[in-house]
Amino acid sequence: MDIETLVNITCKAWSLAILAALHEGVPGRQAQLLTATGAGRTAFAQSVTHLVDLGLVERNPGHGHPLRPEFRLTGAGQDIAAIAHALTEAAAASQHRDLLRRAWTVPVLALLQAPRTFNEIGRSLGSITNRALSQALKSLEACGWVTRTVDEDARPPRAFYRATATGAAIARAAGLGRREEPALADETA
Repeated sequence: MDIETLVNITCKAWSLAILAALHEGVPGRQAQLLTATGAGRTAFAQSVTHLVDLGLVERNPGHGHPLRPEFRLTGAGQDIAAIAHALTEAAAASQHRDLLRRAWTVPVLALLQAPRTFNEIGRSLGSITNRALSQALKSLEACGWVTRTVDEDARPPRAFYRATATGAAIARAAGLGRREEPALADETA
């Protein structure tokens, strides 16, 4: 999955939770999905509509009531739902797992498998504002998912951010670094 797709999916609070629930086999009816995710009706409806617009979820034809439709994953949605499930599993034991519902948490963590500066992260995400990035990094640092180190030898000193602990597990689950895995395998051989 590329960073733009990840940003687009996570821009709605409950998208990852809905995809993960469908991947786990939760029936696609609204009541079961609401119970499994803990979402409110309005936020749930917005997230499902967003996933339908992205082509990841579709109404299950011939099932459900017009006012209470049943949903299922599309072919493309199945692959991304597996990633969403891995992301939620990586954060499951953390008391801060609700951070996954914030729009920029997963995209920022996905970029921080290797140390990056604030500006590098911002350029990679494109549409994020400096304020939103700053707030995301502060909240991730406060919960211990990201560490900030300062290179005092550089002029001016530069801060580097890197995903750690649960943040690193989430970053790996996002799969952005999978293209780099063959190089890592060569180094260990």
